Amino acid sequence: MRAARIHNWDQPPVVEDLPAPTRHSGETLVRVDAATVSHLDITVSTGRFELVPPLPYVPGCEGAATVLESDAHAPGTQVIFRDGVIGLDRDGTWREQAVVPDDALMPLDTPLDPTVAATFFVPTTTAYVALFDVGVLERGQTVLVSGATGAVGSMAVQLAQIAGAEVVALVSRTDRLAGLPEGVRGVALDDAAATSALAAAKSADLLLDTIGGHALSERIGWVKPGGKVACVGYTAGTELTIYLPNWFFSDVTIAPVNLLNKEPRAQEVARLLLPEIAGGKLRVAVEEFSLDDAPSALQRVSHGSVTGRAVIRF
Repeated sequence: MRAARIHNWDQPPVVEDLPAPTRHSGETLVRVDAATVSHLDITVSTGRFELVPPLPYVPGCEGAATVLESDAHAPGTQVIFRDGVIGLDRDGTWREQAVVPDDALMPLDTPLDPTVAATFFVPTTTAYVALFDVGVLERGQTVLVSGATGAVGSMAVQLAQIAGAEVVALVSRTDRLAGLPEGVRGVALDDAAATSALAAAKSADLLLDTIGGHALSERIGWVKPGGKVACVGYTAGTELTIYLPNWFFSDVTIAPVNLLNKEPRAQEVARLLLPEIAGGKLRVAVEEFSLDDAPSALQRVSHGSVTGRAVIRF
């Protein structure tokens, strides 16, 4: 069985042969069909995350698979990994086969292409929870979405549009505006005049922020008093400094969106939206890599040069 493993912190994975896994009672043996490569995988690979797997370990927090042997799931069933700790404190999905607890898998009632199955859950459920559970977004309200061409950002744009909100999509550069869907107002963060207009208007009811970084303090100022900021990611940086007097004056609530603590709600949302995913109403952009290209995929995700989500296709 081939797999990619991290042998040292902050070092690229090594593709190598491992013994085939052995299933025991209460476990399911699956063939991994596709596995995601995410920013969380990068964070875990530093060894500085809250959950630390023992070295060497197989990365991969998400993936889609087919059941081979199980007492709980019928062979041939399409499943996704959903136990919340795979790839965090134990081996993950960057391997051809895996044995996991029966309840670590979520069967999909509607079949999906493996790359879509492996990648839809996190961006779809994160965007939905951030918009409607945390942000309490309503029809007619205005939402700013940073990183709007990324996985979570693009899904948030689609969901907010469907809900009847006015969407302002924030992208890093002017050349990325062309990738936005019709009916969405786009603003490039490198356009000083456009961002100054947002700061002057303060018209947003909600900022769904997927990029973080020091400039988040500026974007908070684009939200109207009494509005909210739902923080989802940190691709632009992991640290934020807030000048407290200005924040108190802004009267803006800043809330983290952590689906690791909301797994039951995330699965509920996934089942709710699965028909929209299968029917193509909601789309997840995917870029495929082979297992041998796992080191390159991890590097490109870290540099933000992947369109949509990166996925290892077996």
